[in-house]
Amino acid sequence: MATRKERRNAAQCGIAFEDTSTGRLKRQIWEAADEEIEAVLKEYGIPSPPEWGRAGTYIQTTVRHKVVENRRKNDIVFIPVGCTENHGMHAVSAMDTLLVTQILEGVRRYTARRGAPVNLALTPLNYGVHPYGGVGLPGHVIVDEDVAIGLLMNVMLGLWNDGFRKQIIVNNHGQLWVLEAVIQRFQKKYQLPGYFRVVDWHRAVREFFRTKEQGGAFDSHLTHADEAETSLGLVLLPDMIDMEYAVDTEAEHFLPAGHMDTSVDNLSRPSRWSEAAGHVGMELASTPEGVVGLATRASAEKAKRPVAAALKYLTLLHDEVLEAFPPGTVPPVEKTTLRTERDMEPYLREPQSPGWKSVYGLPRVGF
Repeated sequence: MATRKERRNAAQCGIAFEDTSTGRLKRQIWEAADEEIEAVLKEYGIPSPPEWGRAGTYIQTTVRHKVVENRRKNDIVFIPVGCTENHGMHAVSAMDTLLVTQILEGVRRYTARRGAPVNLALTPLNYGVHPYGGVGLPGHVIVDEDVAIGLLMNVMLGLWNDGFRKQIIVNNHGQLWVLEAVIQRFQKKYQLPGYFRVVDWHRAVREFFRTKEQGGAFDSHLTHADEAETSLGLVLLPDMIDMEYAVDTEAEHFLPAGHMDTSVDNLSRPSRWSEAAGHVGMELASTPEGVVGLATRASAEKAKRPVAAALKYLTLLHDEVLEAFPPGTVPPVEKTTLRTERDMEPYLREPQSPGWKSVYGLPRVGF
């Protein structure tokens, strides 16, 4: 394993970390020795068995009185979203969903030890939206964009009505354009005070998915079921990866490189990967293996630092949101919506407390 001295510093790699809490955190993780990264993973209980069915981990698997007690101390909710898709013969089709829930369960364990665990919602998108290039590949189960948007908006409204008015959707799949639409449509339709955010967690810590040429750990750029994603699986889901069946493939591109960026937008190219069609072969025709990249080069060591960065960043985001808006409070009503404080007062009370009104009875002002 590389020591601190053996790692190239950020300046050598062309990375300028901002002088903000986020930038300083990323620099700290970038410069940390391997044993420090191991300590971070241990602190968050990584790896651990998935907790989808464990009592007390998710809102839906926690007895109601404890949900209410915890919400009074911490009313942030993380909403993980993933998909069902072919990740090659060496991995599972729930991989995207499991990767994000494993990370968020780690954040919950960490915040629980501090006395106020963040709330987790069981994933509303185990079957996700897919880009056009994945259409037709067996193993991909594709949900229509409008169905997914409507479902997520309904989930957000129900959680808001239950007092969870700081909602962070954490994504682990190529459907970011849909999730951005969810936030915009939700607020245009309902005009509710709260904190609403989508975090595409790979992109949030994109520096840590750099290739060796860029000063990182990987031989290739993050794509799908490849070196990087399989490495993440070896850290977070070691029992669900069978490297004996891993293969390498190469996407069929019809234009010279330089136009489209990678999955984490770390090359500063003119367009994001999702902003075009016809520039690359569809998976069914070009990479029917379900792998787009070099899965055989995966190793757990390569993904430990990106996972540590994600855990620490999501914790930082959680802490700064709660500091800005303590439990039971929201951003200023008249500065973030077209509603008035007076009109919203009964709807912003604790659910089922005296004088509380359900948001489902709130007159619409949006479009």
